[in-house]
Amino acid sequence: MDTVEVRMTNLFHQLGLDASEQGIANFIHAHHLPAEVHIVDAPFWSEAQRQFLDEMLKADARWAVLVDQLNESLHEPHRA
Repeated sequence: MDTVEVRMTNLFHQLGLDASEQGIANFIHAHHLPAEVHIVDAPFWSEAQRQFLDEMLKADARWAVLVDQLNESLHEPHRA
């Protein structure tokens, strides 16, 4: 049974990324995606990260909501 609380910081931990508030903001700022590129097709993921994201979305797991939020954030225009 998965008992990890579903939060963006824990999603970043699962992905092996800096899960601090600043780390998450920096990642999103540095990794803008064009509208036609889906989050799992982004070139900056490792294969393991890509598989994790894809599995979470396909399984409609409780992590899927956060993956969708991250996807939206990566597609938003960045402000200067």
